[in-house]
Amino acid sequence: MQDAVDAITMQWAAARPDVDVSPLGVAGRLSRAVRLLERSTKEFFAEHGLEPWEFDMLATLLRDPEHTMCMKDLAATALVSPGALTNRMDRLVERGLVRRWPLESNRRMVLVALTEQGERLAADLLTLHVAHEADLLSALSPTDQEALTETLRKLLVSLGDTPFRMGEHLP
Repeated sequence: MQDAVDAITMQWAAARPDVDVSPLGVAGRLSRAVRLLERSTKEFFAEHGLEPWEFDMLATLLRDPEHTMCMKDLAATALVSPGALTNRMDRLVERGLVRRWPLESNRRMVLVALTEQGERLAADLLTLHVAHEADLLSALSPTDQEALTETLRKLLVSLGDTPFRMGEHLP
């Protein structure tokens, strides 16, 4: 069984036999897998009237016990700039999926919470989204998925990925 990355690495081996292109086997496959997974995820959420980033914001709020976070925490979890996050929240507020307000004790801190409609949508889609991702990974056995999870965790940590702790920016 061969994939597109096999063809690319074979071409490089012929064109530049002096260069060890074996790292492309991992990096290229990760990159291609991400693009294919993202395309399928985008199509899935489009069928439900959402962009993937919209679900990501709603799901992040749904994971919080109060379904409320400060904008700074949301920006940290989403890995987006404060300006981009403000634009995203504007769109979710317009759709009636979240509400936001300044904290009474610190007017510079803005809180965001799911509305009932946003909470219901996120909760309903979560089950469907997880089932969709399970389908996408169905070519891998549970053992394969576990091994891949562990390997990717090791890679992410080595690249500087660290866990985000909810509330670390709250006063």
